[in-house]
Amino acid sequence: MTLPRGFKANAEREAVRLRNDMGLPPNAHLDVRDLAEHLGAKIVGAERLIDVTRLEELERMQAFAFSAATFSVHGKHYIVTNPLRTAGRLASDIAHELSHLLLEHDLTEVREIGGLPFRTCQPEEEEQATAMGGTLMLPRPLLMTAVAQGMTPEQIAASYNVTTEMARFRYNTTGVATQLNRR
Repeated sequence: MTLPRGFKANAEREAVRLRNDMGLPPNAHLDVRDLAEHLGAKIVGAERLIDVTRLEELERMQAFAFSAATFSVHGKHYIVTNPLRTAGRLASDIAHELSHLLLEHDLTEVREIGGLPFRTCQPEEEEQATAMGGTLMLPRPLLMTAVAQGMTPEQIAASYNVTTEMARFRYNTTGVATQLNRR
């Protein structure tokens, strides 16, 4: 699948706009929990809703079947997260779910895993939310600053509470290292 024309540039602009709305510079670290609050979404750990052993059982049945999900109840958005995830993965999952809200995706597809029903979006919307989520956490201005300071993707991941995979992905796909080397 490919993202719609202009999607990446729009995601970059949106990441900077949201930081501006929150009083942050374009290259600032953004805590996704603060962004959730700014957007009026509440984050709830799934362990508050069901016994953690059910989550562990689901994880054994199908690894990463459930990372996070968004529910709208009486006009309020709730992002339910999986406490079995690392801090960096949790941040990515929250950013992904917030991206669904920002992109106004509809939860239209129902899937059942281990006897538990899950609502999800279409595959192209999932791809958009993944791309937008990474951009929200690591927009180009932030990456430019980090790379200019000599940070590696591993250091970026540790400094900005994202997974190493996400830091490498954004580092490689934005071309910031190449851009800085040309200067």
